[in-house]
Amino acid sequence: MKENTKNARINVRSITFTAALVFVFTYTFKIPFVNGYTHIGDSMIFLAIVFLGYKKAPLAAGIGAGLADLIGGYSAWVAPTFIIKFFMALICALIMEKVIKNNRIVGYVVGSILGGAWQIVAYTVVKIFLFDKAYAFSSLPTLAIQTVVGIVVAAVFIVVFDKTKITAKLKKKVG
Repeated sequence: MKENTKNARINVRSITFTAALVFVFTYTFKIPFVNGYTHIGDSMIFLAIVFLGYKKAPLAAGIGAGLADLIGGYSAWVAPTFIIKFFMALICALIMEKVIKNNRIVGYVVGSILGGAWQIVAYTVVKIFLFDKAYAFSSLPTLAIQTVVGIVVAAVFIVVFDKTKITAKLKKKVG
């Protein structure tokens, strides 16, 4: 019984810490554009997938990104962001862990591209309903850049962490 309590505490702690990283990198490192802003919070989501996996990373992604919208004054976006980021992380993690599990790098690349594509399409659809087609399609380049930058920044962290053996230590710690 004591072991289950400890594991639950570690799970809650790792999800909370990761959600905080997603929040900080989304809320703090913003680049304003005419039609909103872009950020590097997605890099923390893609990184979380490697460390937390498909059971924990989606929740951390949704909470952290949704909180950034809430605190940032974009309350209409909290629910769509939570759902979109949750499924972006879930898609990426499931592809990496279940579909292409024999090659983590290929799994990450394919998963992050498909998860990123989901994000782009989902945000565009929500913008069509909240605003109009012109606004939704005009924000596609910004959203695509944000997604690609997130994938690349996370990939750099993953490579550095793998080479310095940090990945193994972190995975053991958040297990």
